[in-house]
Amino acid sequence: MMEQLCIVTTGGTIDKIYFDDKSDYQVGEPQIGRILSELGVAFAFNVIPILRKDSLHITAADRELVRATIAAQAARHVLVTHGTDSMVETAKVLASVEGKTIVLTGALNPARFRGSDAEFNIGAAVGAVQSLPPGVYIAMNGRIWDPLKVRKNVAANRFEATG
Repeated sequence: MMEQLCIVTTGGTIDKIYFDDKSDYQVGEPQIGRILSELGVAFAFNVIPILRKDSLHITAADRELVRATIAAQAARHVLVTHGTDSMVETAKVLASVEGKTIVLTGALNPARFRGSDAEFNIGAAVGAVQSLPPGVYIAMNGRIWDPLKVRKNVAANRFEATG
């Protein structure tokens, strides 16, 4: 049984607010807490907002901050919301955290947009973080991925297996 779920947020499209047709935006408040509350989930969670960045702007120092924050938490189950463009790179950095099940997820369209994949991806990530053994995983496009065997296909706007 999962104790309290620790959620770490870094920004990304899932939290973006657009002011016109997908050009002028800012990364807003984390949306995952609101989404989980509205869905009436049957588990306790806490949200730790670390960054509010597009993942293309996440630096090595930012990734180390995320890694250190997760490593310092007592929780064994951690969900990370992250922008999709550099999610794989962050997942690889998090592989050094031992004894925790860490699942990264995000959205290809902002959570505030009708038809966003945010809720679906969060649901997949919540199921994965509760059922998988310790390690680091990516939950996107209805699948659970090994970060060493996946990439984002920017042209097709989806995640796919490498090799």
